Amino acid sequence: MRKLPFFLLIFLLSGFGHSADRPNIILLLADDLGYRDLSSYGSPAVETPNLDRLGKEGIRFDRFYAASAVCSPTRASILTGRYPLRFGITKHFNDVNRWLPETATTVAELLKGSGYQTAHVGKWHLGGLHVDDNGERLNDQPGPVQHGFDYYQTQIEQQPLRGKMGKERTIFREGGTVLLRDDKKVPDSDPYFSKHLTDANGDYSCELIEKLAKDDSPFFLNLWWLVPHKPYEPAPEPHWSETEAEGISDDQHRFRSMMQHMDAKVGEILDTLDEMGIAEDTLVVFTSDNGAAFEGYIGDLKGGKTDLHDGGIRVPMLARWPGTIPAGQQSDAFGITTDLLPTFCEAAGVEIPGELSLDGISLLSHWKSGPPPTEAERGTVFWQLDLYKNIQRHYPKPKPYATEVVLNEHWKMLAFEGEPVELFDILEDPNESTNLIKDKPKLVEKMKGELADWLSADRIPTGGSEP
Repeated sequence: MRKLPFFLLIFLLSGFGHSADRPNIILLLADDLGYRDLSSYGSPAVETPNLDRLGKEGIRFDRFYAASAVCSPTRASILTGRYPLRFGITKHFNDVNRWLPETATTVAELLKGSGYQTAHVGKWHLGGLHVDDNGERLNDQPGPVQHGFDYYQTQIEQQPLRGKMGKERTIFREGGTVLLRDDKKVPDSDPYFSKHLTDANGDYSCELIEKLAKDDSPFFLNLWWLVPHKPYEPAPEPHWSETEAEGISDDQHRFRSMMQHMDAKVGEILDTLDEMGIAEDTLVVFTSDNGAAFEGYIGDLKGGKTDLHDGGIRVPMLARWPGTIPAGQQSDAFGITTDLLPTFCEAAGVEIPGELSLDGISLLSHWKSGPPPTEAERGTVFWQLDLYKNIQRHYPKPKPYATEVVLNEHWKMLAFEGEPVELFDILEDPNESTNLIKDKPKLVEKMKGELADWLSADRIPTGGSEP
């Protein structure tokens, strides 16, 4: 059994209860959903009324960013409130021998330590989801339980299983047959075994909400959809028929049906909150782990998944907490996925130990209609991603290639292995069309020095290694 840090034991022993000041927290994370893939952000493809409802009844961010252009690094940033590079996570994990180190302190551990019930549903992709021949989870890597979750339901993330299902395009339609719940494979007698993956994730989340809401203590539900990540598969009816349109490819039709299916499940979750009478006691946040892949929509932004231009890292973000977050807000303030941990902790009244040295800052006051964090409070922001020469879009990857980003106020500098290659005024030029690197030599030199210092900072080694 893992020994809890002293500050977590103190939280556990203090016996915090549930109150209006300590909301339930639900994080909804899409996978490869682009900046403009919701109808409230201008999607021409599919209506997402339930997700749009979160923004109408709360706040919509127009300058929110994922901490990476691929999934595993961003997921680590969400759980830890720190840059992925702090843990040596520089690209997506391979389902074989990489994992978030158990020494990382997560938002689930902090909330659990303060009396929250914690649950994870859906994609994980941070290691530890391998099973033996009997369907028992192997304990050679930390998984959701070791990172602070009381309950979880995921797919088995193991090769060659995932690769085979991806090639056969069965990850969604046969997703229930490879579910892992609380360290045990879900048997074929289980009602979720025969379900489509999106239904299994959405329905189990509703079941958990009903179960956890009956307890006196609040809950944290971390729901990470696989939608709309490849393989593109037709969603069940009525979503397949209702998203048919002339002039679109089969993959685009599949993509649209998957999006509508996820949105419908979000609607069921919101309905469950209403039915349980806990909507006003629940903070619901939605965002994406990176920018759009092949069939997603990013409007005029440059790049896409695997690329550090804004098309690969700028994502939607909606937050609703009725009675606390005023409805109908739209914010142009900067935010990033590292901000979620401090925001959730502030909402829950959890003091963050200073030794964690978070890279994110709380957005809660701004969500409540206060002013956004100042540039002085925020400071310089960084991204790092190992080079992916191929972009997951229907066009070539933009050149010059970049492996780092430095963002300082409205200036965004891209660099390749520490050497500056592009500079944009991201507010005046959000499509990153005019490279100003030759016009601002002093600024570039300053930002290069900040990047060098950041890249040389100490890191906590990632678990595992590349094969």
